Amino acid sequence: MRIALVHPAGSNWIKGKQDLAAVANRMAPIGLLSIAAYLERDGHEVLIHDCLGPRAVAGPEKNAAAILSLNPDIVGFSATTSGFLDGYRLASLIKKKRPDIVTVFGGVHISALGAPLLDRYKDIDYLCIGEGEVTLADLAGGRDPKDIEGLAWRNGGRGAANPTRTQIPDLDSLPFPAYERLAGFPGGYNLPLFSYIRTPGATMITSRGCPYQCSYCDRSVFRRGFRYNSAGYIYEHMRYLRERFGVRHVNIYDDLFTLNRQRIEELCGLLASRPLGINFNCAVRVGHADEALLGFLKESGCLMVSVGIESADADMLRRHKSGVNLDAVEETVARIKKHGLRVKGLFMMGLPGETEETIRKTSDFIVSLGLDDMNMAKFTPFPGAPIWAGIEEEGSLENDWQQMNCLNFVFVPKGISSRERLDRLYNEHVKRFYSGKEWRRTFARRLWQHRWSLWYLVKHLPSFARAKKNFEPGE
Repeated sequence: MRIALVHPAGSNWIKGKQDLAAVANRMAPIGLLSIAAYLERDGHEVLIHDCLGPRAVAGPEKNAAAILSLNPDIVGFSATTSGFLDGYRLASLIKKKRPDIVTVFGGVHISALGAPLLDRYKDIDYLCIGEGEVTLADLAGGRDPKDIEGLAWRNGGRGAANPTRTQIPDLDSLPFPAYERLAGFPGGYNLPLFSYIRTPGATMITSRGCPYQCSYCDRSVFRRGFRYNSAGYIYEHMRYLRERFGVRHVNIYDDLFTLNRQRIEELCGLLASRPLGINFNCAVRVGHADEALLGFLKESGCLMVSVGIESADADMLRRHKSGVNLDAVEETVARIKKHGLRVKGLFMMGLPGETEETIRKTSDFIVSLGLDDMNMAKFTPFPGAPIWAGIEEEGSLENDWQQMNCLNFVFVPKGISSRERLDRLYNEHVKRFYSGKEWRRTFARRLWQHRWSLWYLVKHLPSFARAKKNFEPGE
């Protein structure tokens, strides 16, 4: 089979504005690349079309034409909530020209909503629910759809879901993602500015699932288990990126990279004893970052560690972020800094229960921690998250999938007067952090280390200027 896998552009910024998010951080679609490698191992010919890639064309018509020019038998789309409708527009244009092409959708939005999507979106033939590698391989291999676990199909014209697919037990059995199928990789794909000191960069995912259940997190694809690649597999994956593509920095986007202590110790030992010339960033969870572990990370080339904090209001944490308290956050951040690692705090504004007072508390707490960087996401209620079921009782919701991307406030909690007020508070407190004297002093000390980010910033200055204007609407 000849299979085209598509990463839709979606809407990754502000409704009605030019989408500039990829300029600051263009990530390789790792999930699609993993599926591509699996299908290739099965003997299929696979092509990747990234609508957010460095060589992307603009608009659905041109993208559909580019996909059709690949002459595929199957087109698979990986869709987030904000990207689903864009993917569907492409599927409809493709079906209009070539009704015989099989269209398949997968990803977190599809796994959350399931078979009923087929009743409404007629130009989708099949849905992959959960992990996509084996399900799509079964379909491409000619197996009867009604017998394929994890597949949703039409039975008598209505959407029907087969039994859930058993998850892949051994992630080491999967081939490395097919990075070589991605046009412009790695140079055209950039990590977040000032998060690296070497280029080029790449991204990796070394585990699937999470045993915790935060209120806002959608676990529809990998669910609540925890499976992971071995230390040896991760090391060889990094070595492949270094030797094949010249990668010098890797961002590891696991939810719980350090949960299994033994594999991290072993990986750090390999990286320290047989250096690859690679730095990496990872995330740690409060309670899984002791002194010895942080020492191992530092010795093995880790540059920056992210910590999920979300809010500095104790009641908000108890409700939304299981197993985390403020004292432990302070201790963890101090411990990370003690070991010479950079620390990035991850926060979320606009959760149910948020008020101007809880926002002020969080802003004060952020400043007090002395972070090297921070990210403030705009809370977005996703259909597969626990909080979704009662979200309309907690405030006002604009159920616009295209804006559900953590870059727009589609939900306004009862404690905030309006969306406009929430946007203003967001801008105020993000600017407070980056205008702080301590952060600016730290940044100034690292100007030479940040030379590659500064060069990229200068190179794309008009785009960043437009993004700044979009970031401060009405100001």
